[in-house]
Amino acid sequence: MLVNLKEILDIAEHRGIAVGSFNTPNLESLLAVIGAAEELDIPVIIQFAQCHEPWIPLSVIGPIMVEQARRAAVPVCVHLDHGETLDYLQKALDLGFTGIMYDGSVLPYEENMRNTKKAVTMASKYNCGVEAELGSMGRRESGAGEEGAGTGDDTKIYTDPVLARQFVAGTGIDALACSFGTTHGIYLTKPKLDFDVVRNVREQAGNIPVVMHGGSGVSREDFHTGIKAGVRKVNYFTYMDKSGGNAAAEYVKGTMSEEPVFFSSVAATAEKAMKENVRDAMKTFALLD
Repeated sequence: MLVNLKEILDIAEHRGIAVGSFNTPNLESLLAVIGAAEELDIPVIIQFAQCHEPWIPLSVIGPIMVEQARRAAVPVCVHLDHGETLDYLQKALDLGFTGIMYDGSVLPYEENMRNTKKAVTMASKYNCGVEAELGSMGRRESGAGEEGAGTGDDTKIYTDPVLARQFVAGTGIDALACSFGTTHGIYLTKPKLDFDVVRNVREQAGNIPVVMHGGSGVSREDFHTGIKAGVRKVNYFTYMDKSGGNAAAEYVKGTMSEEPVFFSSVAATAEKAMKENVRDAMKTFALLD
């Protein structure tokens, strides 16, 4: 069942949970995520980040994502994650995506706001919701960043709740990705999360749904605290991807000396592992564990 970003976040707000938002840059991850959501009977967001374009073009995987969402037995939003240019956002809109994120977090505040307003205007013609980002999580979605990112808070700029209020009011976005201590990629040290940022952003910005980026590696307890503070969307990819890679590596290692290694079997093994990892994450986000 294809729904837009605002609709799925309204469900999360009503239930007091967070919806898992999983990058699906290949068929195996896509099937794993939707399959887990259907088994648990909970809504889900499938997304594709612009930085994953070298892995598979948006023009190839995007229509498959939209079609699988339409066929799903649960509400599914098809979302563009970390769209860095308005032209790329337009590509996602033309493919039928029901959520887009404009990431202008590395730009000056005024330029970020100006471009985000343009993104909202673009999306309004497609019945599509918009997420934007204010603050900086150090490393970018691809894991790239300044030296030292992920080892401390030196490259992070925590979201200012007062600026968030102005930004939300001035742009009309449906969700705000906040920086409150998380980092994209694998954590090299235990994250120091400031949930007061989430609470204060919600208080200042009219209970805007807050998005947690860098969800992989966060503890169950911290997830629950964040959700109670107002996180309504959790981006999760690295540990899901890692679980599939580890399972595939173990499968190859165990069969190399005994029988031929077939890619189809490797892919199926990775999909099964990712599905199990995603199920656990979904249960945590939906406060089911």
